[in-house]
Amino acid sequence: MKGRTIFPLFWRIFLSIWLAMAVTVVVSNLATRMLLDREREAIERQAGLRDLAEEAIRIRESGDRGGAWRFLRSEGERIDLHLILIEQDDNGGRLPSFIRDRMKSGWYPQKPAVLDVGGGYRLVAWPRMHGAGWLDPKFFRAIELGLAFVMISLACWWIARRVSRPLLHMETTAQAIARGNNSLRVGDTITKRRDEVGQLATAFNAMTEQLCSLLERQKHLLRDISHDLRTPLTRQRIAIELASESGADEELMASILRQNERLEAMTGQILTLYRVSESGGDIERESVLPVNVINRVLQDAADYAEHQGVDCKLVVSPAGESVTVLGDEGLLQRALDNVLQNALDHTPPGRYVHIDVTASGEWLELAIEDEGPGVPAELLPHLFEPFFRADKSRGGKGWGLGLAIARDIVAAHDGEISAAPGARGGLRVQVRLPVFATG
Repeated sequence: MKGRTIFPLFWRIFLSIWLAMAVTVVVSNLATRMLLDREREAIERQAGLRDLAEEAIRIRESGDRGGAWRFLRSEGERIDLHLILIEQDDNGGRLPSFIRDRMKSGWYPQKPAVLDVGGGYRLVAWPRMHGAGWLDPKFFRAIELGLAFVMISLACWWIARRVSRPLLHMETTAQAIARGNNSLRVGDTITKRRDEVGQLATAFNAMTEQLCSLLERQKHLLRDISHDLRTPLTRQRIAIELASESGADEELMASILRQNERLEAMTGQILTLYRVSESGGDIERESVLPVNVINRVLQDAADYAEHQGVDCKLVVSPAGESVTVLGDEGLLQRALDNVLQNALDHTPPGRYVHIDVTASGEWLELAIEDEGPGVPAELLPHLFEPFFRADKSRGGKGWGLGLAIARDIVAAHDGEISAAPGARGGLRVQVRLPVFATG
């Protein structure tokens, strides 16, 4: 495929700011010149100014030059202008130097206007320092600075918006993918951009596509292997039992049988994990009383807890006794059993596992807290990942699937599960499920 022409983001930003500055300077100068010209034209069009000039000429030509000067001064004070009558023959027809200096000064507050009144005379007029109708240079500077600020602000806003919006979209997409929505990708509007942002979005989509493909193949591989292992494991179990009945070494057969059961349990856990993951929220739902579920979990775990030398304490608040949730009772029992099993595995003999059931508003809260060694804070976010074990030793119990299965089951019930350090030094796992009805 033919590569697209890239217009680098650096030059986009550079040219945008440069053009904004250039346009600001040009427009501000044009506006300033226009305002100054309009002020001068307003003076030239002022009613009666030409009549005053003709009267001054009449007085001057009568031989009273001082009278003409006094007349213009008094009339100028009346209309708040400086007025000077100049003969074109004076100084070779050129304006006096002090008049030329005022006219050349772009910011001089008394820029003169020159009226050709005929008869070889010119009337020069300019506003007094605080004359009415005159726009002070500070006003012009304020206009220029304000215009520059507005245009540069608009340019920067446009640049920031153009750069930040696609990055924010990619961030939102990445967060959604991290939460499990692997079907999302960055939109074509961004990937088709001919700059670094477009290249980044294209690379992001390619990376996501490859990672999702690898994860999907991994899931299918584990699921298929686990499924295919169940048949030979079942046959192996039967063979072990037959060998035990035939008089084989009982201790050896018992050891082989334990390993067989361990493999069967692991494959069952993997299949459960992927069954729940693929079904998502599409599970059969019915009204379930969580107190009954947790009681059955405790009954099933009683022998194992006794073997571990651990006692379980259940505390149910009055509000939590009759609350029901909507879901699959078998899956909920599996999730709570996994959490309780994890607590029992990490609680030393002679200690307790505490189970608290409460109802708060629209949520049922069930917390299972052990008195074990706890989990380092940096490992807490990873506890619900498949195959993750806080205990890295080879002899650690389990395969890191129990809490991952519990997380997916709780998520399928529109609930939340979290882990935090417990008040007693161990690990506290809290499950929150939306309440369906209260008794």
